[in-house]
Amino acid sequence: MIERYTLPEMGAVWSQQNKFQKWLDVEIAVCEVHAEMGTIPKGAVEEIKTKAAFTVERINEIEKTTDHDVIAFTTNLAENIGEAARFVHYGLTSSDVVDTANALLLKESCEILLQKIDALLEVLKRRAFEFKDTPQIGRTHGIHAEPTAFGMIFALWFAEMRRNQERLEKAKKIISVGKISGAVGAFAHLDPEVEERVCAKLGLKAAPISTQIIQRDRYAEYLCTLAIIASSLEKFALQVRHWQRTEVREAQEKFKTGQKGSSAMPHKRNPILSERICGMARTVRANSIVGLENVALWHERDISHSSAERIVLPDSSSALDYILAKTASLLDNLVVYPENMLKNLNATRGLVFSGQLLLVLTQKGVSREDAYAWVQRNAMKVWDEGGDYKELVLADIDINSRLSNEEIEKVFDVKHYLRNVEKVFERVFEERN
Repeated sequence: MIERYTLPEMGAVWSQQNKFQKWLDVEIAVCEVHAEMGTIPKGAVEEIKTKAAFTVERINEIEKTTDHDVIAFTTNLAENIGEAARFVHYGLTSSDVVDTANALLLKESCEILLQKIDALLEVLKRRAFEFKDTPQIGRTHGIHAEPTAFGMIFALWFAEMRRNQERLEKAKKIISVGKISGAVGAFAHLDPEVEERVCAKLGLKAAPISTQIIQRDRYAEYLCTLAIIASSLEKFALQVRHWQRTEVREAQEKFKTGQKGSSAMPHKRNPILSERICGMARTVRANSIVGLENVALWHERDISHSSAERIVLPDSSSALDYILAKTASLLDNLVVYPENMLKNLNATRGLVFSGQLLLVLTQKGVSREDAYAWVQRNAMKVWDEGGDYKELVLADIDINSRLSNEEIEKVFDVKHYLRNVEKVFERVFEERN
């Protein structure tokens, strides 16, 4: 991921330095287990642990000749370790190191992303309760439908991010596996106990079975999980973009002092952060397709997945880390205009209360078909000719012969539509068992 969209902590995880360090962690763990099992001398392990060192620059230099990064890595280690280096990479194939190290990198990434989700959940919960009683027009098909509470939207997003949290926790478990099983996964040169003990040392589980590689359905699940989370964030940001439209202006991104909206139009306040989140979510989704394509490989493995994974694993992790942080900041600092929400709610001059009027009439014994016709004919007059819906309803002979003026007035009370918000909040924000 380019530096512009890489936050320091996630960037450090996917740095070349950290990648090779994880390779070294795997190599040393294997040596320690070999020593414990009597395969190699214990003194050799201590020498390896003391002298093992590498530099990214030297590995890259060696790789120009070897065209093989793992061999370049072990060669650089050997330059520093000396004679005991013959026990490094003992019985291993490259993917034993790379895939087990990848599990460590992906696990670290998940932990960072889960922290970001926790932070976003806190923001969503706070803003949900802040606007629990703030009326806003709900829209279906982009058209005014019925009143809702602005806080309900944040509660909805909170529940969705809880599901995303659970998805990522599951994906973390799925990818936190290593393999030390040799060239085709048949343990020709190592006992399965080595794999189990190495993985335990590294805080991983051993794959029950593998080929030369960890099976890529695991990586696909990780990338698809990130894609789902990114899609949720895009949904949130897209809603902010709608709220910020000049014709709507119910909420907007915070516009800080000195910020510029347009090089040509000084008056502009554009939802640039929301648009950035939407754009980057597309990249994370696209990368999930690469993960799915990498599941099917030739026989015990080919290498077609490798080049693609070097891009999509760090890029998706970094991109989602970035947009999670930006979404939390966006919603934490969102500027809200309740007065504009009320103005928009009343823009259709009472039409949004037609559903409640329909129900009240049916409670008075009117057939649903007749009630619908009476309610709709007045609504269509407002759509086509203007006027105030409540006044037309009060003057309608069919309706006012069944309902008193007081009963009609109650129909047009927005509080009716918010009466069960508290109960919804209790369901959403109750602590998980």
